[in-house]
Amino acid sequence: MRAWPIHLSILVTACLAGCRTSPPPPPVDTLINQASTLDLAGQHDAAIAIFREVLQREPNSYKAHYGIGRALDLAGHYEDAREHFGKAIELASAGERDQATRMLGIAWTFAGDIAHASSTFQQVFDRQVADGNFGAASDVAYELGRVYLEYGDLNQAEAWYRKGQEIAGRESERAAWRVDLADMRLAHALARIAARRGHPDESHRQQAIVKRLLDKGGNDDQKIQYQYLLGYVDFYLGNYAAAQKALEQADQKDPFILLLLAQSHEALGHADEARDYYQRVLGSSSHAVNNAFARPIARAKLGA
Repeated sequence: MRAWPIHLSILVTACLAGCRTSPPPPPVDTLINQASTLDLAGQHDAAIAIFREVLQREPNSYKAHYGIGRALDLAGHYEDAREHFGKAIELASAGERDQATRMLGIAWTFAGDIAHASSTFQQVFDRQVADGNFGAASDVAYELGRVYLEYGDLNQAEAWYRKGQEIAGRESERAAWRVDLADMRLAHALARIAARRGHPDESHRQQAIVKRLLDKGGNDDQKIQYQYLLGYVDFYLGNYAAAQKALEQADQKDPFILLLLAQSHEALGHADEARDYYQRVLGSSSHAVNNAFARPIARAKLGA
């Protein structure tokens, strides 16, 4: 058999050594799902690295900008998070735009910038009212009321909570339980606002309204929120032991409730318990206003 010429042998050998094909990279959607799973599991830096890999391949991926914005906020990189949420809004479809804009409002809340947070939430509220989507608009009004409340603008908080109830009332053919829910949400908010103002009698009067509406039935899923209300009111009226007891019966997955528990223990001189609850706040991967209030405080307390 004839031998191959030397130059052909070299080419064949080189090809066999170096021309083996590499496996194709994972599909972008697979990477996004991996990153989102890591983010929800609290591995925010790992999630950010994968989202950046996706954006190198697809710089106009709405899902990647949205996902990395979320992870960056939870990792404490607030300015970078807002940049990516802004890009997500530019890339969003009509059906995605309000959610992306809400997330930007939450991002401003993480940064403690109430002016930008409120103007961003109001964009969503105004669009939803204009579209006749009154149920969704009322939810945004309550969300904005809560932002004002937790950052200390009690008059604006009350105005937005009342606006939320008024907008909810524009929904046609509301079931009785939905009417009660709107009334309950307003009374719940007014009780907290009164406690922040140092008005215990008004706070307890509004508390009683919430209890009466709960006892009617139809909104049993809200019962856990009553313990949060009791704890919140007691905390801001300076009854820290009572606040601790009530909050321990509230939703232990809510980072804001965990924050109030940490602060109650701190006020009672329970340093170890306070530190434990601050650490539990950081275990939450929620990107919502309750975590936007709680997480920066916990990070500062723990030096994280």
